[in-house]
Amino acid sequence: MQLIDIGANLTHESFERDLDAVLERARAAGVVQMVVTGADRAHSPRALELARRHPGFLYATAGVHPHHAVEYTDECDAEMRALQEHPEVVAVGECGLDYNRDFSPRPAQRRAFERQLQIAADLHAAGRSKPLFLHQRDAHDDFLSMMRNFDGQHGPAVVHCFTAERRELFDYLDRDWYIGITGWLCDERRGAHLRELVRHIPHERLMIETDSPYLLPRTLRPMPKDRRNEPAFLAHIVEELARDRGEDVTLTAARATATTRTFFGLPG
Repeated sequence: MQLIDIGANLTHESFERDLDAVLERARAAGVVQMVVTGADRAHSPRALELARRHPGFLYATAGVHPHHAVEYTDECDAEMRALQEHPEVVAVGECGLDYNRDFSPRPAQRRAFERQLQIAADLHAAGRSKPLFLHQRDAHDDFLSMMRNFDGQHGPAVVHCFTAERRELFDYLDRDWYIGITGWLCDERRGAHLRELVRHIPHERLMIETDSPYLLPRTLRPMPKDRRNEPAFLAHIVEELARDRGEDVTLTAARATATTRTFFGLPG
């Protein structure tokens, strides 16, 4: 199988000591490309740096997660726009709304999200469209309302790390957005509902990710001693996903990889 991890937080401090080994384990597990998530002012440039160090294998996004929305100043906006000029940066985001933890005030979240949607709109208008890499948790109505304000003004969009319910899923699919599935699927406490929902995602809208070092699949055996998730475990996630969809794992993997390459414009 050839796998692509669309969401790996490889700039996280937990990878500093052994990143080369992490990448080698990913390759050995069939991961042929990864998109490194840029989620704030500090880590978005680092994601680009990693992508430059591993051309053709790593790519990057550039954005500000709603947890960090208070840092979204005019200077930050200029930095995010400059990062989008690099071909290794393949998406705008991670951006969106998170009302579950409210690490930033909700008005600040909405302002930061709107400004990043404007970046995507400006790129699209200039003929240099890049996809949106989106985050939504417990903020569906506001999220959908803000996205509607930019209808027709941006490229394709993926709601990454989808963990929500049926209503949210079908609202996104009705808008032709893509869905990123993580090891949340393997969490019997919080993700059991996804076992049924993933059957409804058309294969041409489905992508897979680890969101590492977070969301270690709870069904993974043996469990790593440090409880850190990493891209090599993407193979386990796609096996569970294929089983829940009633598909052969090689088919699920091949379709997700083809969809991902088209979405981000990655080479084969």
